Amino acid sequence: MSHGFFTIISREEFEKLLKGFGQLENEVTELSLASGRVLAKDITAAHDWPLLNRSCMDGFAINARDIFGASESNPGYLECTASLTIDVMPNIVIQSGECARITTGGVLPQGTDAVIMVEHTGEMDGTTIEVRKSVAPWENVMQRGEDARTGAVSLEAGTNMRPQEIGLAAALGFEKITLARLPRVGILSTGDELIEIKKTPRPGQVRDVNSLTVSALVQQAGGIPIRYGLVKDDLDSLTTALKTAIAENDLVLLSGGSSIGVRDLTVQALESIVDSEILAHGVALSPGKPTILGRASNKPVLGLPGQVTSALVIMHVLVLPLIRHMQGDRNAFETCKRPVRKAELARNVASKPGREDYVRIQLEERDNEGPLAHPVLGKSGLLRTIVQADGLASIPADSEGLYEGQSIDVWIL
Repeated sequence: MSHGFFTIISREEFEKLLKGFGQLENEVTELSLASGRVLAKDITAAHDWPLLNRSCMDGFAINARDIFGASESNPGYLECTASLTIDVMPNIVIQSGECARITTGGVLPQGTDAVIMVEHTGEMDGTTIEVRKSVAPWENVMQRGEDARTGAVSLEAGTNMRPQEIGLAAALGFEKITLARLPRVGILSTGDELIEIKKTPRPGQVRDVNSLTVSALVQQAGGIPIRYGLVKDDLDSLTTALKTAIAENDLVLLSGGSSIGVRDLTVQALESIVDSEILAHGVALSPGKPTILGRASNKPVLGLPGQVTSALVIMHVLVLPLIRHMQGDRNAFETCKRPVRKAELARNVASKPGREDYVRIQLEERDNEGPLAHPVLGKSGLLRTIVQADGLASIPADSEGLYEGQSIDVWIL
């Protein structure tokens, strides 16, 4: 029996269903392996950082009041009474009218609250320093606890661990941190017309492209792709492969299923598995309308369109955010987090109201102007359209299109 499509739902409704799948369990991981992953447990500082007031510059530690109003035409003068080394705790007190030579990272001695850069000073004799610029209190100083305070949360659970967050965790002495486990993503390719990439296609055959492109995108989002190869277009083969993939993974992606017959097989195979259900059968996106979402053993199972461009758009719009969501990224589905560039549209692009269109865009850089956005039009089965594209432009579901000369956001891929 042909299932056809269920009622087409919006991207927002589809995302709401995806958000219903929870975060994976946590694991303790070496900090050196945390890049790109999501923090699952708050990092709380065991001590202030910096530990003490430290200089940001090579120069002289001073009391800012002593050189108030100093300038090139009206310099101030201080007596240099010490030369501090970075690895020794200063045990001196700098009096009014005095200063101490200090290097970047050095601890400020008592009696000082600022650092004047060496470039703004000159030596008059062995000890007298001419100061040609005034500074405010705490200028050029990293104050104690400015990065982190004892007992305070320095990095919250849900934080994406970029190099800078890894640096802060390292500064606070966290050799290991708690992260959400990386999701295992099973990838199945269906279609009797598919052959392995090492083989030469005959008329009517195509090499298996989607499993490789989908795998690469899964890795990009932090998932672990597990490819199960080609699956025959029959119910028994598909059901057996699905059961195996569901048992061994946290998320299953079925690549293929654009034709009505294969869609029906996908739905039937899912429905035949114990403790499973179809959550959505079609989404108001173009390309990508024939996307299926199911649940089996409380795990998401998605049937991706077979056309390569459609599959890639669905991966970017829905699946990659899901993979990040499963790792605890609380902003995974926020469109404002997409990396975008402003560009001027080079020509009109029509759209059918009622669906959200994603147009492939090629950017042309221009001197003294923002880039020009050229729509790359073509069939969703053509690789050329996505290869030539620098990004995607979204046309809202309530719009009839975009207009030449309009400023648009291009989602850089």
